[in-house]
Amino acid sequence: MLNFTVGPVMSAEDILEVANHSTPYFRTPEFSALMLENENLMLEFLHAPAQSRCVFLTSSGTGAMESLVMNVLNAQDKVLVINGGSFGQRFVELCALHCKNFTEIKLPFGRALKQEHLEPYAGQGYTALLVNMHETSSGVLYNMPMIAAFCRKNRILLLVDAISAFLADKLDMEALGAAAVITGSQKALAVQPGISVVALSPAALARVEENPELCMYLSLKEALVNGVRGQTPFTPAVTTLLQIHKRLTSIRESGGVEAEQRRISAVANHFRCGIQDLPLEQFSESPSNAVTALRPAKQNAKEIFRILKDEYQIWICPNGGIWADSVFRVGHIGFITEHDNSTLIHALHDLRQREIL
Repeated sequence: MLNFTVGPVMSAEDILEVANHSTPYFRTPEFSALMLENENLMLEFLHAPAQSRCVFLTSSGTGAMESLVMNVLNAQDKVLVINGGSFGQRFVELCALHCKNFTEIKLPFGRALKQEHLEPYAGQGYTALLVNMHETSSGVLYNMPMIAAFCRKNRILLLVDAISAFLADKLDMEALGAAAVITGSQKALAVQPGISVVALSPAALARVEENPELCMYLSLKEALVNGVRGQTPFTPAVTTLLQIHKRLTSIRESGGVEAEQRRISAVANHFRCGIQDLPLEQFSESPSNAVTALRPAKQNAKEIFRILKDEYQIWICPNGGIWADSVFRVGHIGFITEHDNSTLIHALHDLRQREIL
């Protein structure tokens, strides 16, 4: 199967080989050294400010989202949440669950955040802002320099979900003044699911240290303390962490994060150029390099997903909720090449010949 979803994605052969062995014992100096290198490479690739830290949680990306809400925010915060789709809604639900004082900026699905959406909240005492840099459900990449400038001007703590944006789109934690950035193993890192990554600036580290402990498994305090020695508080997804190390060192050896972003961007542009003659509307404003959201003019989107899966052995990414029948997505992250793109482009043109598309 060719996998054009946005996670889990296809992995390179050398990454798959890491998992082709028994999981080693991890309370060793060797594993600790590997984990410390993982932390240093992540901070380097995120362009994190000096004295930042990075921890690895055994969870999906939602675990990292919840960890930010529990560990970095506190009872005194007045929080803004950008809600433009399923994952913005998840931040809304997490803030409600944990009794945070929050306001959501609700955006139409697939539409970009504009300056006028932020202006009513300037000077209103907000102290933190939660944003999914790339709203994966719609394909929209938000204007992060604009959001960062708003946060800087209003002295707002910027907390960024870059779960599907890391490595796919430009991300400079220090330039944005981001207090925290999260990502996940199964997106552009292109390894097995099971690990979420939380990078914390000194401002966020101070928050974690000052805030009362609210949980055990997703405690950033405990993760940070154990991370000093290259360990985790509980048994982690060891093999996934080994794959992350292999992947990060491979990125470093292949030209660094900027080279990886250029590669993913080229794959995305190649696909988008290849479908310009098809009756498919590119649905999202300011799309991320990670995914293209498409609205077919004729056929039900779920049916296109089914036909590609069953008849062409290709996975694309369906949507959920009210957009399940009208929008599907094509991912460009993972071990995807322009040759793979051509296979999907040919399949989509074949659907048009069959009068399905």
